[in-house]
Amino acid sequence: MKSFEDKNTQLLGLSIDTRPALSNWANSLGGIRHPLLSDFWPHGKVLDEIGILNHEAGTARRALIIIDPDGIVRHIETHQGTLPNPEDTLAKLENLQS
Repeated sequence: MKSFEDKNTQLLGLSIDTRPALSNWANSLGGIRHPLLSDFWPHGKVLDEIGILNHEAGTARRALIIIDPDGIVRHIETHQGTLPNPEDTLAKLENLQS
């Protein structure tokens, strides 16, 4: 987390799950330090707009999205069965910020 803070970056989680479900999930992991946002209603509207809603399953695809301070999406990558590598993400941020 500190590495991202040093790059003046805010981490957020976005899910189609309800707030109580997100809270339970975060607690089951021992807590999550960054905010978790719910796109439950209207069901998946934001996820659909950014192209990561899986309509067939009614879930979000796992994705890393980098949005600049002006709200412009600068990078999107999806992950299936894996998580984004924090070091790779930091390198992408550095490249975008230079």
